[in-house]
Amino acid sequence: MRALPFAHPFDDDKLREECGVFGVVGVADAANFVALGLHALQHRGQEAGGIVTHDPEQGFNSARRFGYVRDNFTSPSVMSTLPGEIGIGHVRYSTAGSKGNTQIRDVQPFFGEFSMGGAAIAHNGNITNADALRRELIDRGSIFQSSSDSECIIHLMARSMGRSIPDRMEEALRKVEGAFSVVAMTRTKLIGVRDPLGVRPLVLGKLGDGYALSSETCALDIIGADFLREIEPGEMVVINGGKVESHFPFRRSAPRFCIFEHVYFSRPDSILGGRSVYETRRQIGVELAREAPVEADLVCPVPDSGTPAAIGYSQEIGIPYAMGIIRNQYMGRTFIEPTEQIRNMGVRLKLNINRALVRGKRIVLVDDSVVRGTTTIKIRGMLLDAGAKEVHFRIASPPTAWPCFYGVDTPNREKLLAATMSEDEMCEHLGVDSLRFISLDGLYRAVGEARGRDPNAPQYCDACFSGEYPIEPSDMVERGFEMKAAE
Repeated sequence: MRALPFAHPFDDDKLREECGVFGVVGVADAANFVALGLHALQHRGQEAGGIVTHDPEQGFNSARRFGYVRDNFTSPSVMSTLPGEIGIGHVRYSTAGSKGNTQIRDVQPFFGEFSMGGAAIAHNGNITNADALRRELIDRGSIFQSSSDSECIIHLMARSMGRSIPDRMEEALRKVEGAFSVVAMTRTKLIGVRDPLGVRPLVLGKLGDGYALSSETCALDIIGADFLREIEPGEMVVINGGKVESHFPFRRSAPRFCIFEHVYFSRPDSILGGRSVYETRRQIGVELAREAPVEADLVCPVPDSGTPAAIGYSQEIGIPYAMGIIRNQYMGRTFIEPTEQIRNMGVRLKLNINRALVRGKRIVLVDDSVVRGTTTIKIRGMLLDAGAKEVHFRIASPPTAWPCFYGVDTPNREKLLAATMSEDEMCEHLGVDSLRFISLDGLYRAVGEARGRDPNAPQYCDACFSGEYPIEPSDMVERGFEMKAAE
């Protein structure tokens, strides 16, 4: 019986990305490069991972496992079963499908055998009309093997009359609504596609005579690949024989990249839109200090995601930066058969207060977001127990008041603290001396855009803050979700 991952209370109060995708072509031992790339993308999904490769003599081979990449795709016994010079991989945290009860059949990449050969796909994002597509496909005879929305793409490809795998993928994705960054492979071709709004990231890199596709640039760094460019919104690239062919099969739209990638999801050493994620987060802290100053003795991050913003806040306001909270770097998402007593320790398993530093001090804590608020309450209590005089929270994103339907694990709206409380009410509920969030305009300034002022400037998807969804979540509306009323 497989040991289920222990969802730590600290992690449970964070928004989590659904997955990361990676692929290489034209390199010996492709599976090893894919495993390294997935390791760099582990922050995008810790529940499960998979790799598919192709070798001319052995054909397609795959391995899918639960847990971390480092625990599953490092042993010679596994990697020797994945020969070839082309491969793709996926790391997963479920938001669609059998959430909390993942089966091995839900783990990507998915594979399909077509008349012109086999193909595997790995998908980052969420298909917002998956329920309707699934019903239609089942009515026409499709037999689904998983509960994942991504499997719809394989079935749509199987029903296409396109002459090639890329043609069939184009036709399938034209019927899909929502967010998708897809990395796919045939026997010889590596394919990358982004949805017309470019909600989720996808980048192209060069590795010797070969190429790589990745959710983030940090994964290119780990394999020594050169970052070439981002795949553009609505673009499909087909890499074959050392050549990159690009075309745009979808109707052009104004891009709406997920702004939360800048705030939290992406690794700070990645590049998004030509900007350093670390520098953007530091600038968020600068803007936050300008909007919400406070008299205090120390500025401390909630590690690790709050660190760059805390540095920016400290630099702008002139209050010393200090590590008032220490994170246990070796506390993973799995924990040996946790007893109820251990579970009740909660955040203390992962975070510890630097007591000598905070005693008698007025502390400004900088965090990336407040979702349910449960972790914020526990950290405030730990600081006061350690002798802190005051606890002020500054949040490096606007209030998260709406769920995301584009590939992010978000609680139901009624469980989001900001959906039911004002900022003052949240401050009282959390029991802190003060609580301030960066404004949406301030966040846009930090990422280099003036929100809504330049109609030609690229805007972001900020639905989790504003309730303005660039793609209607048709399945959720059908289930009764109420969209924000037009102003």
